[in-house]
Amino acid sequence: MFSARILVKIIGNFISDGRPTTLCETMGKAEIWLIRTYWDFEFPRPLLPNFEFVGGLHCQPAKPLPKEMEEFVQSSGEHGIVVFSLGSMLKNLTDEKSNLVALALSQLPQKVIWRYKGKRPETLGANTRLYDWIPQNDLLGHPKTKAFITHGGTNGIYEAIYHGIPMVGIPMFADQPDNIAHMRAKGMAVELNMYTMTAQDLLDAVNTVIHNTTYKENAVRLSKIHHDQPMKPLDRAVFWIEFVMRHKGAKHLRVAAHDLTWYQYHCLDVIAFLISCVALFMFIIVKCCSFCCRKCGITRKTKIE
Repeated sequence: MFSARILVKIIGNFISDGRPTTLCETMGKAEIWLIRTYWDFEFPRPLLPNFEFVGGLHCQPAKPLPKEMEEFVQSSGEHGIVVFSLGSMLKNLTDEKSNLVALALSQLPQKVIWRYKGKRPETLGANTRLYDWIPQNDLLGHPKTKAFITHGGTNGIYEAIYHGIPMVGIPMFADQPDNIAHMRAKGMAVELNMYTMTAQDLLDAVNTVIHNTTYKENAVRLSKIHHDQPMKPLDRAVFWIEFVMRHKGAKHLRVAAHDLTWYQYHCLDVIAFLISCVALFMFIIVKCCSFCCRKCGITRKTKIE
C-alpha cells in the first residue's frame, strides 16, 4: 500500500514541530490510501471512502525481448517457455536447493528462463538458461510463455494477472504467502513449500498449471477483469494524488476514528460511564432497601411496645 501524503506528513511533522513522528501517527494522518491490488486479486469487504485500488499500475504491454533471449524463446517450439524468478531480494539458494530446482526444471519439455545469481547448479539441464536479470513483464507477455514460477511478490503477481499467465507459487516471507493464497483461491496458482518440496513436487506443479486448462482459463478470466476498468490504475493513482493536492487534503473522506484517542476508539470511556451508572443505580437500590428495612423495623418495634 502507498499513501499519497505519507512522505509529506513525515517531513511535515519533523519540520513543523521538531519532534519525531510514529508510524501509526503518520498513517493516521494520510488523506488517501492507494492500495496496490484490485478486485481481480481481492475478496469483497467493506472499505473506507479514502481507499483507492491501483493494483497493476506498473504493468504495461510486453516489449520485444533482447535478441539472444528471443532466439532462445523461439527455440522452444510448441512447448513454449517457463519463467522462473524469486525476486530481487533472494539472489541465490543453497547448493542442495538449487540442484533440486534445476533437476526438476531439466525434466520439463519447455525451455526455462531462470533469474538466478548463485552458483551454477550441477543438475542444470540444457533447456534452462540462467540470467542475472530478466525483463519479467516482457517475458510474461510473450505468447510462448506457459507458466510463471514465482515467490509471490506483488509486482510479479500483477504482471502475471495482467498477461493471464498461471503460476506456481513458492512464498517465503512477508506478504508472499497471503498473495499466493489469494491466487490459489482464485484458481490461478499452485502453491509449494520451499523448505519441504521435492524435485518431483516442483515438476508436478509446473505440469499441472500448464496441462490443466482450468488454471489458464482462470488466469485469462482475471486478466479480463483487470483490463476491464474505466480508468487505468496509473491514471487513477495520479488523479487521486492530484485531487489531494488540489483540495489541500481530503478531510471529507477520512474517518473520524483517526482523531480519537486509544480509549475513545475502543469505547472505554463509554464503558466506564455505563459501569458507573449501573454501579450508582445498584448503590441507590441497596441504600433504599436498607432505609426501608430500618423504617419497617422501627415501626414494628413501636407497635410492639
